[in-house]
Amino acid sequence: MTKLYEKLIKSCPSESEIRKGLKKVASSTPEVAGKHLLMQILNSIDLTSLNTTDYKSNIIRLTGTVNSFQGRFSNIPNVAAICVYPNFVPVVKEKLTAKNVKIAAVAGSFPTSQTFRSIKIAECKMAVDEGADEIDIVIPVGAFLGKDYAFVAEEIQEIKDAIGERQLKVIVESGLLGDYEQIFRASMIAMDAGADFIKTSTGKVSISATPEAAFVMCKAISDFYAETGIMVGFKAAGGIVTVADALLYHQIVDQCLGKEWLSNKFFRIGASRLANNILSEIAGERHEHY
Repeated sequence: MTKLYEKLIKSCPSESEIRKGLKKVASSTPEVAGKHLLMQILNSIDLTSLNTTDYKSNIIRLTGTVNSFQGRFSNIPNVAAICVYPNFVPVVKEKLTAKNVKIAAVAGSFPTSQTFRSIKIAECKMAVDEGADEIDIVIPVGAFLGKDYAFVAEEIQEIKDAIGERQLKVIVESGLLGDYEQIFRASMIAMDAGADFIKTSTGKVSISATPEAAFVMCKAISDFYAETGIMVGFKAAGGIVTVADALLYHQIVDQCLGKEWLSNKFFRIGASRLANNILSEIAGERHEHY
């Protein structure tokens, strides 16, 4: 662990600061969003298929919906990325023709992060070699809860070293960490170890993204940026379905970090059902394109 981590870990917001911050966010969140804002959110979605039943045929269909989007909705930006299991990266790579859409893979023994480190590193590297632009990993939650913070940091750093310039999103699995200080600590460890993004959840546990976790994580990003000048992205994932949900997380990022973070370079939402809800709101009629 670095001296930077030891310095920044002391700045975790209190519960009263979190409540006050979220109250301010709620008061500034529009009840009805304009089309420009909705399009910005749609363009920040990682369209996701992470099912036990996934097979190349449905991944081809998913990629096809992204490819055909611009032909149907020429004035609306597409999603930010397609997010799949590592073995489907070659399928997406072969079929993807849509412009400015990244290929993201969950790797490193997702969602449990329970295997040998060498296997995690190899899986992440293989996904990149097959064409993934971005890798989403989960911190070893058991090791973190066991207070083996050096182990957690070393693993993230080794994976980042293995994938080089490709983006690394580190999932802290906030719903399992117990309290806000733990969420803040995990966020700081991830950023200090080289994460390009920090992400709330896998969507595979009972508690996924929450506004409180998002606020704490964005506060950690803000403190890290103030100290280092490095902009780390934020991704909310798990249970985000409605337009209102998306607007809330967008506003948390806006309030805590500023408008520089609101492009898909630094803000993402991991979702499968949200995209159609946002698209329908933009179009003013129901669409099930994705």
